[in-house]
Amino acid sequence: MPIMDVRYAAGSLDKEAKAVLAQKLTDVLIQMEGGANTPGGRGFAWVFFTAFAEDDWWIGGSAGDEYVSPPGKFLVHIAIPEGYMNIAHKNEVHAWVAAAIAEVAGSGAGGSILTVIDEVTEGNWGNAGHPISLESIAESVGQSKQGERLRWSRSYFEAKARAMAAAGFPKDAGGLFPSLTPLEPSPNAPPVAASGS
Repeated sequence: MPIMDVRYAAGSLDKEAKAVLAQKLTDVLIQMEGGANTPGGRGFAWVFFTAFAEDDWWIGGSAGDEYVSPPGKFLVHIAIPEGYMNIAHKNEVHAWVAAAIAEVAGSGAGGSILTVIDEVTEGNWGNAGHPISLESIAESVGQSKQGERLRWSRSYFEAKARAMAAAGFPKDAGGLFPSLTPLEPSPNAPPVAASGS
């Protein structure tokens, strides 16, 4: 259920270009979901566009294009569930987004196309007034709960549960798959150093 918020310099995308870019970025979102090109997967693929006037976007102390490379100013915030993507997946997303923008806006993927991937802590996504979990998203988008991505996510959250238990987090602190609570550390695990030591 990733979300893309595309901020761009006013005038650099017209209505038709936004429609084409929205389709390309939706394709990226579907790829990010592991290829969940289903009604459920598409229902979670949201793209927003926000145009900024020249005097509202400053780079290097200038509102002009002095420090901007082609195809212009683009900042894309991508919200993903925590623990869903390893570093290779994130690197793919950076490349896919820059390529989509460069293809639509022209002039190559310049240094002024910035992407920021924000991981939303497990338990902080909601739909129709109810929390939803990465654990339940697979079913919603038509993916196997036994797939490679969800297995990786489970191992991520199991490690996080052990770390939270070792650090003394309350069992109801959240931030884990609903099926997990902070796990007791292994008797062979090294002690966790107190902060500041």
